[in-house]
Amino acid sequence: MVRRQRSIRIIATLGPASNNAARIRALYDAGADVFRLNMSHGTQADIAALYAAVRDVEMQVGRPIGVLADLQGPKFRCGTFEGDAVDLEPGQKFTVDLDGRDGTSARACLPHPEIFGALEPGQCLLLDDGKIRLRVESVGPDFAETIVETGGRLSNRKGVNFPESMLDLPPLTEKDRTDLAFALDLGADWIALSFVQSAADVAAAQAEIDGRAGLIAKIEKPRALGDLDGILELADAVMVARGDLGVEMPVEDVPGAQKTIIDAARRRGRFVIVATQMLESMVSAPVPTRAEVSDVANAVFEGADAVMLSAESAAGDFPVEAVTMMDRVGVKVETDEHYRDYLETVRTLPQQTTADAISRAARQVAETMGATAIVTYTTSGSTASRASRERPTVPIMAVTPNLATARRLTLGWGLTCITSEDAQNFADMVAKARRLSKAHGFAAPGDHIVVTAGVPFGTPGRTNILRIAQVHEAD
Repeated sequence: MVRRQRSIRIIATLGPASNNAARIRALYDAGADVFRLNMSHGTQADIAALYAAVRDVEMQVGRPIGVLADLQGPKFRCGTFEGDAVDLEPGQKFTVDLDGRDGTSARACLPHPEIFGALEPGQCLLLDDGKIRLRVESVGPDFAETIVETGGRLSNRKGVNFPESMLDLPPLTEKDRTDLAFALDLGADWIALSFVQSAADVAAAQAEIDGRAGLIAKIEKPRALGDLDGILELADAVMVARGDLGVEMPVEDVPGAQKTIIDAARRRGRFVIVATQMLESMVSAPVPTRAEVSDVANAVFEGADAVMLSAESAAGDFPVEAVTMMDRVGVKVETDEHYRDYLETVRTLPQQTTADAISRAARQVAETMGATAIVTYTTSGSTASRASRERPTVPIMAVTPNLATARRLTLGWGLTCITSEDAQNFADMVAKARRLSKAHGFAAPGDHIVVTAGVPFGTPGRTNILRIAQVHEAD
């Protein structure tokens, strides 16, 4: 069984460059812990084939592997233009409307009526990933008159963003609902929800998922930052989707937003992923830029649970090399003399519960005793998640009888997930923890481990026991 030499986890997106079991195995061996299925691309048959390939690799390596299904969410695009493109000049007037005719340098079709109900004078519209900026002067039920603030060439069907508008849209489109049902039936461990504007969007999606997978709220709109606490209350994890954030807010504000989201997630005890353009140059180059390496390193220093590759592993020329580089950066940062200092700047706020008290004590006891590992018995995953959010200095072995729980926990910082039959009694729990920690290389004879569990066994959310155990030669 492969034991990672880092605590931060790596998510690799699958696509044309990584669409078979052999390549997925290579990505896993290079360091990928979770694989992302992008529901925006490919048919259901394509997605099912990728999922099956991941499970083939899981069988080969004998270790749980997580699968994340990322829903597309609403997509807004302008219509087509006479001659396929127009040039817009700063200061000129430009109208967007529902007229389906080809656009000109004076107007364009925006075939989304719900947008006009949300726009207000003074707000901005962003076209083509923010390259063109329009300022709304007046708006009606089927048009908006604007002034071009940042001009440029605008071609057919470019994307449109509305950073200052609260769109009255359901969190799941019809495509999302179909994709969600399909992903859940496949067995996806995590569902990533796009276009989150508020906690209400998360609540609606959680009702659809109904506990069959963990929910990741993608923070890609500035408005979501205004309801971040509410979103974190309801989501199981959050993703810092910096690509879309960087379109809808000034790019210089994105690093601060990233740190705000990571800190808030860690205090709330939610998994947090940093994503988008982390090693973008490796789509076409075998080595990243120094700035990209620093970017990945900063996410590790800030204590994120996972970092994610998108096009680098899905469609790039060097997918395995990209995962290898991310793995190397993670290992290097976590052995840096400053790492723990940065990591300790944010601590999870424990609740006044036995479970939180035991989880915090496990870290302190492990460090005081010089233990080599913390072993957590977990049914639902809550015990292991609590251990992870404490960010201990020793590895965490999450032992569960539930394969679905083990797969979901692969996203968690520092968690090595192992499936095993539940302990029969207290003595069996301690003996099994000693055997497993020795068998998987977490402890040698004479080493101490710290064991946490809940009694009665098999009862979710009941972490109430802490035990120090010494590993023996006979284990």
